[in-house]
Amino acid sequence: MLVLETERLILRHLCIDDAGFILRLLNEPSFIRHIGDKGVRTGEDAQQYLLSGPIDSYDRFGHGLNMVELKKSGEPVGICGLVRREDLDDPDIGYALLEQHWSHGYAAESAEAVMRHARETLNLQRIVAIVTPDNHSSIRLLEKIGLTFERMIRWGDDDKELKFFVSDAQ
Repeated sequence: MLVLETERLILRHLCIDDAGFILRLLNEPSFIRHIGDKGVRTGEDAQQYLLSGPIDSYDRFGHGLNMVELKKSGEPVGICGLVRREDLDDPDIGYALLEQHWSHGYAAESAEAVMRHARETLNLQRIVAIVTPDNHSSIRLLEKIGLTFERMIRWGDDDKELKFFVSDAQ
């Protein structure tokens, strides 16, 4: 299902057929370093990740992570969307691109579109984000799309310290 369209990108719901792409993305060294190791090692793991993550989120909340594809070719470049996390009161904007597609502005273009959609279509008043302190490019992107640093938080089983960003409706 088509969710958003930008000048260069299409954002659509993820589906089971995207398992191969998800397997590749979730095992890139940068994904594991900055987002975490999701333990997805096989096509079956990727299918289960999709079913229990993004696909479940669409059903439960009406939004979730979306596939980001190049409009001209249909080539998948990453994911971007809103995630509901148990430990956060508000939806969290998340994004990840294959490393070969970094530095083309795709992350910013898709994240800006998701923020607009969150406010204008989903009527969400507050969006948050969490990011590792050393992920400077993501921090710059969050600031570019209107989020501001609020505080450091402890997160996950390993009690990792993360930067917590917020964006209230403007």
